[in-house]
Amino acid sequence: MSTEVSVPLATATNAGGPHLRRVLGRWDLVLLFVVAVFNLNVVPSIAANGGVTVWLWLISLVLFFWPQGIAVIELAHRFPGEGGVYLWAKEVFGDFHGFLSGWCYWTNNMMYVPTVMLYFVGVSVYALGASHESLADNKAFALTSSLVLLIILVVMNIVGLGVGKWINNLGAIGTGIAAAVLIGLGLVVWLRFGTTVTSADFAIPANPRFVLNSFGVICFGLVGLELASVMGDEIEAPEKTLPGAVAWGGVLSGLLYIGATLTLLIAVSKNDISVLQGIVQAVRHMAVRVGVPWLVAPFAFLLSLSIAGIGSAWLGGSARIPFVAGLDSYMPAWLGKIHPKYGTPYAALIVHATVSMILVIVNFSFTSAGVQETFQKLLSLAVVLQLVPFIYMFGALLKMALQTPFVRGRYSRTTLLLAGASGLITTVLGIALAFFPAQQITSLRSYELWMGGGTLFFIGLAAFFFFVYGRRKTARLAAAASGV
Repeated sequence: MSTEVSVPLATATNAGGPHLRRVLGRWDLVLLFVVAVFNLNVVPSIAANGGVTVWLWLISLVLFFWPQGIAVIELAHRFPGEGGVYLWAKEVFGDFHGFLSGWCYWTNNMMYVPTVMLYFVGVSVYALGASHESLADNKAFALTSSLVLLIILVVMNIVGLGVGKWINNLGAIGTGIAAAVLIGLGLVVWLRFGTTVTSADFAIPANPRFVLNSFGVICFGLVGLELASVMGDEIEAPEKTLPGAVAWGGVLSGLLYIGATLTLLIAVSKNDISVLQGIVQAVRHMAVRVGVPWLVAPFAFLLSLSIAGIGSAWLGGSARIPFVAGLDSYMPAWLGKIHPKYGTPYAALIVHATVSMILVIVNFSFTSAGVQETFQKLLSLAVVLQLVPFIYMFGALLKMALQTPFVRGRYSRTTLLLAGASGLITTVLGIALAFFPAQQITSLRSYELWMGGGTLFFIGLAAFFFFVYGRRKTARLAAAASGV
């Protein structure tokens, strides 16, 4: 049964519907891309697999990240407006695919935002001093701190992007400074003491099982260029602003990722890297060696700012998906409500935060997994759901390139074919490899149940919402057309 009744999102948000404020300029977007794409929290879990991950970074930058930039610029040019991955898949493939793309983009962040909160806890305790470091492994402390930070970020985003964007911007600045300190210390240590890292560390291991999972996490770490387009109606002059911001944000993020991974490998043995505290571990180790141990606390503080910015960017950006779906009548209409004073999608933000809170509480209260294993499980499922919209993004490039006659947007047919094929193959591979357990996983059966069951549950829930609300939408439109 088809319920494909297309209602352009631009119509929903501009012609008599709720109006969002254009408050994001070019450098706001560049900083948003840096804070959204360059996430230091995924680097330790990747670097823990050794030097071979540097090659995976390079492969992913060429085969996934570059095509992503092409896709974002091309699709935002052809289909401007609020909704991003939701709007693009809908316009190219139809209503259900648009809803599924947006749904996966949103629900993955229900898993990802809690991992950001846990990472914040793991890092911020270092700013409190050495006597408090053990708190990071305390479930009660981790849970309470995560929920408090989540509430603060929700309130700031409800107040508005005009205010909330400063959390993103401070996070980006904190990210840049933290990365500069990390990489700078690595260079000093390398020049003064050399390194124990050898060419053998960059060879493919005899048992690559754990490395396979990191490829999916790397692709996940490189997403984020599409985030601003989800907030397309809140960008100042998007046609002029977006392309340059994507280019600058992409280049800076790629360089920072490779530099941070290499520095972590130089500073800490891969067997000793903690997925939550690996970055601060590396800085402390290097700071002690070069005689500046006092640097650890301010570094942890800056990194905490960065993490808060990451959480704010993804919480605020992905909450626009249920907001648009509510306007489009494929989810409850109240999700499309705008705050009367602040002009923000407050209902969608509150729902997002509530579900994230529930997931954190369930993982801590009903499983025996430790904080680091909980982090890794949430991250792996987030990887799978996050990459589903990219199947649609790259598929859209291929479909547009193969149309006859070809209608040129910003790029040629050849560019769209190459970017679409490369991105699609890499995305499918990243999803498949995410089902291989990382080395922090202690129970393979529990992990497989979590991954398989979680994926089916969220996709099944998407189908339920779409077809139930889709029938109601079709009935309303039919009644309106007949004058009933």
